Amino acid sequence: MNYLTYLPVFSKLTKSQQDILTRSAFIRQFSKNDILHNGSQDCTGLILVLCGQLRAFTISDDGREITMYRLFERDICLFSASCIMNSIQFDITITAEKDTEVLVIPPEIYKSIMEVSAPLANYTNEVMASRFSDVMWLIDQIMWKSFDKRLAGFLLNEANIEGTDTLKITHEAIGNHLGNPREVVTRMLKYFVNEKLISLSRGTIKIIDKNGLEKIINR
Repeated sequence: MNYLTYLPVFSKLTKSQQDILTRSAFIRQFSKNDILHNGSQDCTGLILVLCGQLRAFTISDDGREITMYRLFERDICLFSASCIMNSIQFDITITAEKDTEVLVIPPEIYKSIMEVSAPLANYTNEVMASRFSDVMWLIDQIMWKSFDKRLAGFLLNEANIEGTDTLKITHEAIGNHLGNPREVVTRMLKYFVNEKLISLSRGTIKIIDKNGLEKIINR
């Protein structure tokens, strides 16, 4: 199967351009917690997720992490090939949250076609705009939403992603996603326990009252 057909714009490329991409793209497998891309000096190439789950995050000067966005099957990451954009230097790290298989298009190949293909250039701009929109949404959340609302939203989103109300996740991992110290996460989770919204056990959070968490988000 030619996974490049997952690219919405692939059919709009010339036969020659399609052949170049097909010959150049390659599949890589990553285990959970493997690093795919590490910072702005690393130009991995365009990443297309075939299966699994990736996390894109940035690290503050004091070493705190915050999740920028996550990638699932058929999602595309262009920040991992930011070197093809002369005006964009985005310091982002990408790791595998689960065992993951990706298709990689080398950055020099992608750039050479993008420079002569209006459909691919337009598509690239659309993907970049979408990712920047994700980042702006995150900034808005951090600046204007209280931590209890952000944490409640995170727990509900995790339950939706995993398809279960029992989440295998540590307080430290949640802190890395949300950009807050583990101690802050633990205090808020204990508050949620007292409100009978969740229960806690080692490495596990069980959501008891989804409606209650929704009320926190919307109040």
